Amino acid sequence: MLEKTKKILKYKILTQDYPKVQPDMSLWVGNPLIDNAKCNGCGECVERCPSGAINWNKDSKSPSIDYDRCVFCLLCHDVCQVGAVDLVKEFQMARKEKQKLKYVPAGEGAHDTEVSLEELGMELQSKISKLYGRSLMIREVDAGSCNGCDLEINALTNPFNEIERFGINFVASPRHADMLLVTGICTRNMQEALLKTYHATPDPKLVVAVGACACSGGIFRDTYASGNGIDSIVPVDVYIRGCPPRPQTIIYGILKALDRLPYGKDRTCPVD
Repeated sequence: MLEKTKKILKYKILTQDYPKVQPDMSLWVGNPLIDNAKCNGCGECVERCPSGAINWNKDSKSPSIDYDRCVFCLLCHDVCQVGAVDLVKEFQMARKEKQKLKYVPAGEGAHDTEVSLEELGMELQSKISKLYGRSLMIREVDAGSCNGCDLEINALTNPFNEIERFGINFVASPRHADMLLVTGICTRNMQEALLKTYHATPDPKLVVAVGACACSGGIFRDTYASGNGIDSIVPVDVYIRGCPPRPQTIIYGILKALDRLPYGKDRTCPVD
């Protein structure tokens, strides 16, 4: 007992205070954001983007980023000769509607101001209690990922992030789950498995697409063996962009999802 007390006094608390307190982003790389005022229209970023996330907007005659496809490789930042691509240290990149991830021009869409982080943190446990009457149970589903997103999800349970402090727990069976965290492009071999997992999860349930692959297929889209995101298989409540998204981004996406339960509405599966 004495040794444990010494360790408690010796080591400081590791668990972060997010979402009540913003995390230290000084060492983060950030996501790309195009400054159209600096862009000279050379089109180099459009041609070099490996996932086809950068498109040329004919109306504004400037490039824009489709964030549901962006894998955050930062190649656009490297090839831009005029420095028109800035790296914004933004991690709150979860959206309820997929359209809000698409074609974001400079200065727009980088910040989500629907609800402040402090308000989300304060209301989280009351929302879980109101919606489920207990802790939120999550089943993580790998539908054909590279395991990058899965590693970030695993990091949610470490002492630094400690997602269980919010009353959120991971379960082994979808029959005990309230939410599905889905990673990967949903390969042909995983489509039936994902569909069965969705139907095995009791209502009311939430589905969160984690990472560029789950949102749109990422760099693996439009192939014979993969789907272009999981929303063609099951309904999706929140899209979390990134490749992979940070643990803080995933936490933010889970908080967003708790506002998306359909009260009294029927949610039908696109594929049955």
